Amino acid sequence: MARSIDSAKRVINGTFGQVWLDGDKVAECTALQAKIAKNKTDINLCGQFMIDTKATGGKGTGSLTLYKVDSGMAQRLSGVQDGIDRRFSIVSDLKDPDSYGSERVALYNVSFDDLTLADWKAATVGEVTAPFTFTKYEFLDEIEVQ
Repeated sequence: MARSIDSAKRVINGTFGQVWLDGDKVAECTALQAKIAKNKTDINLCGQFMIDTKATGGKGTGSLTLYKVDSGMAQRLSGVQDGIDRRFSIVSDLKDPDSYGSERVALYNVSFDDLTLADWKAATVGEVTAPFTFTKYEFLDEIEVQ
């Protein structure tokens, strides 16, 4: 956790985020979120009124939001209607020039949950959200506590 913030300019602006999917830059990306949800089992401890929990597993989930520019996701996920579950790696890089550094995280064994075939509305910028799961992550660069 940050010990202090010397200026509001240190807060990271997502505008400087970038994404790579299997090594290819995804220029049309507008947002990325990835998180781990822990599976927990309730544990009743003698002498303790409140129920505690024991982590018993976890699940990596996320979503990639893209401007609709081309058919790139449909091409990447070709074969989905034939039962092919293609797996990918995603690298997120967030480095605001006013921040204390950059943070890069890699997500592995990424499986997209669905494929949007059509989603549009007149006078509206085309955007697609692609939810996914993953089974492993690794921080490639971290922002050091100041």
